[in-house]
Amino acid sequence: MASLSDEISSRRTFAIISHPDAGKTTLTEKLLLYTGSIQTAGSVKGKSSAKHAVSDWMDIEKERGISVTSSVLQFTYNGACVNILDTPGHQDFSEDTYRTLMAADAAVMVIDGAKGVEAQTKKLFKVCTLRHIPIFTFVNKLDHEARDPFELMEEIENVLGINTYPMNWPIGSGRNFRGVFDRQTRRVIAFEGDGHANATKKVAEVEAELGDPSMDELIGEENHKNLMDDIELLDGAGDELDLDAVACGKLSPAFFGSALTNFGVEPFLKEFLRLAPTPRAYTNTLANEPVDPCRDDFSGFVFKIQANMDKNHRDRIAFVRICSGKFERGMDAFHVQGNRKLKLATGTSMMADDRAIVDEAYAGDIVGLFDPGIFSIGDTVCSGKRHVQYPQIPTFAPEMFARITQVDTLKRKQFVKGMEELAQEGAIQIFRELGAGMESVIVGVVGVLQFEVLERRLKAEYRVEVRRQPLPYTDIRWIQNDPDTIDIPSLSLTRDTLRVEDMRGGKLLLFTSPWNVDWATDHNPDLILSEFGNVTF
Repeated sequence: MASLSDEISSRRTFAIISHPDAGKTTLTEKLLLYTGSIQTAGSVKGKSSAKHAVSDWMDIEKERGISVTSSVLQFTYNGACVNILDTPGHQDFSEDTYRTLMAADAAVMVIDGAKGVEAQTKKLFKVCTLRHIPIFTFVNKLDHEARDPFELMEEIENVLGINTYPMNWPIGSGRNFRGVFDRQTRRVIAFEGDGHANATKKVAEVEAELGDPSMDELIGEENHKNLMDDIELLDGAGDELDLDAVACGKLSPAFFGSALTNFGVEPFLKEFLRLAPTPRAYTNTLANEPVDPCRDDFSGFVFKIQANMDKNHRDRIAFVRICSGKFERGMDAFHVQGNRKLKLATGTSMMADDRAIVDEAYAGDIVGLFDPGIFSIGDTVCSGKRHVQYPQIPTFAPEMFARITQVDTLKRKQFVKGMEELAQEGAIQIFRELGAGMESVIVGVVGVLQFEVLERRLKAEYRVEVRRQPLPYTDIRWIQNDPDTIDIPSLSLTRDTLRVEDMRGGKLLLFTSPWNVDWATDHNPDLILSEFGNVTF
């Protein structure tokens, strides 16, 4: 029987991030395919007749071929227990991705070989660098025409500010794609497509020296010459694979391949598992010290809440990143924020909306706990006499606002429940005017697609139809002053500034322009405003 430290050291937990349509979900599917977790890869395109990606389970995801929630997927491969946190690529759901990255020990950045570094990639990369987690790069879609690989590496270094180390090197692209050269083994892995999108033949790895005439036959004379020049240039640069720089997120190992055709996925997986870190130590804010993942006492924090994944039971699952020790079904634990003891009666592991009861799980794993409505994002659960508390997950400022009211006033109870539960998931942020009730709610989102998801889910899951009235507010600030030292109704504000509070009772101001923000601070010298609802990273 494996020891606690052996179990934990076998864990690898990472998030996959990318700009929309760079192939992130396809790469996730192929990783699962290689490990035997699924038998057939799903199409991620929004066709009613097509199979759908395992990690996309909402109706809107299947229709549009995009991911709008984070999925948690687990599989084993070569003795490693791997947890993949698949994240939304669409920028309207970037806050869900930010929270998910808090639960990851590493990130895989998928880049379209033709498009390079795109806008959403930059935003997500910033969050990774704030946490100093290792970042691995997978340059995808080499079966299509791609940009010069040197140009791509230079763009990553200049735009994202991280050095790269190519682990392999592409031989051509598009119709001229012939495979990759593995820089460690000095072997060529040849590619041969057969015209079908999901089918390729991977020719056996060839231990032919660069310059060997047999290489001309394998990849073509011109490709061979270009490859020799490229590898001479790379080797001449003298860069070494600095594992310490990888571990702190300053150097990104880069791989080239094609997720759609399966090419390069398995070599990437093997190298990633070799280089990726074991579960990291999170900080206990009560003692301001790191918590050893291998300590005996269980602890973890809630980074995601998802309601109604099971349409038959209308349940609510809190996703917990285990930070230390071992989870056992039925164990006694302590909910720090709620200051209460509880029994962790049911743990589940997830494969999108498919689930299995988990009897035990270890630091690095993600476990889904049944939530009767007591958990919030960022909450800590732990066992043992010495309690720990992990840092709060920041609430990011929404950028669009609307007033939401129910069409049928007789369904007020369902409306309030639906709004509160979806807000607790983090799918939206809700506010109410000071002194007002929940008859109408102000909703804040990052992107307009979140409004559409809100309306669909309220109708499908709570049987409530709503009206949406856009509001002119563009800037939001949390009031950081001690409530006893400030009289919010008496603040000197512009006429179009709105005083509201959030679900946790935090007091905020909504502004129609940055100019109004400056007015508030200029005319109220003691007022302390923040763009974040909780502590930052």
